[in-house]
Amino acid sequence: MERRKFIKGTIGSGLLVAGSGLLATGAILKSSGAAPKNDYDPKGLPTSILGKTGVRIPRLAFGLGSRFCNITTIDEAHRILNYALDHGLYYWDTAWAYENVKLGISSEERLGEVVKARRKEIFLSTKVTSRDPNEAMRQIETSLKRLQTDHLDILKIHDVQSVADVEKISEKGNLLDILVKLKAEGIARFIGFSGHGNAAAMKMMADKGVFDSMLMAMNHYNKETNPQPRQELVIPAAKAHGMGVMLMKVVRPRETIKTLDPNELVKYGLSLKGPDGIIVGMDSMDVVKENIEILRNFKPMDEKRMNQLALQLTPFYNHENLPWMKPGYCDGNWT
Repeated sequence: MERRKFIKGTIGSGLLVAGSGLLATGAILKSSGAAPKNDYDPKGLPTSILGKTGVRIPRLAFGLGSRFCNITTIDEAHRILNYALDHGLYYWDTAWAYENVKLGISSEERLGEVVKARRKEIFLSTKVTSRDPNEAMRQIETSLKRLQTDHLDILKIHDVQSVADVEKISEKGNLLDILVKLKAEGIARFIGFSGHGNAAAMKMMADKGVFDSMLMAMNHYNKETNPQPRQELVIPAAKAHGMGVMLMKVVRPRETIKTLDPNELVKYGLSLKGPDGIIVGMDSMDVVKENIEILRNFKPMDEKRMNQLALQLTPFYNHENLPWMKPGYCDGNWT
């Protein structure tokens, strides 16, 4: 029985309910076939090892969220995806919730045809949003259908927001149990979580000791009025458990500080010590080509230049108008 059909059948029969114990019964089928190999081709781009996954990844991954969903035609989107893959950007990061409602675009659906044709070449990550176990399983099934695959390289819990959120995720039969079981059965090779704000919540998740990777927003918060020491607190906690760490929201200041050079922001993110790499959203062929060249020719910034750029970012720390910086923000479903 194919893995995808199994998940669909389980949902359709109504067996998966909170506290039902299904996940502990061994009812989920055993994965058949060997695990995919780790020999992806970075085409000469600088790489790192993503923590205990042991997978070698390009230090810059392709973020397939809001920017990607602003590409208006599917032909152009596919052209960009194939170009990125042909030139070494094989770590692709998407989510069930990534869509442009106004344009009627789903990120996962856009990826599906390329994934179907080139699955073995792609290190594929998506995220599940719902904290209801039944709906979470439906979302995972939908993601597999959209992506036209029967397995994921990383399945992440999307946007961990608070200590209460962690407690909900950790309830028996909920997301934590679901992801652990899907990993055991080969539907997800690795599991992880993402987060934008609450440092304590993300540290709690890392300290569960079961995750392979973490995706975290850079510290674009006012450190005086809203101290969230994610880079100082959460990255060491994740590393202590051998987790791979990726940073996002690396170039976001360009929307509000026009004098900042996006290329410099990418280099700044790549120069930070601790993370294994950064995930950058890209919305055109020119941006993809530019980022590939930045990575190919990358040399870490010296401390003096890092400090100069940090000072230039100061106005952004005081900026309150970006939606993702506000409490309750959930990444995805853009209009």
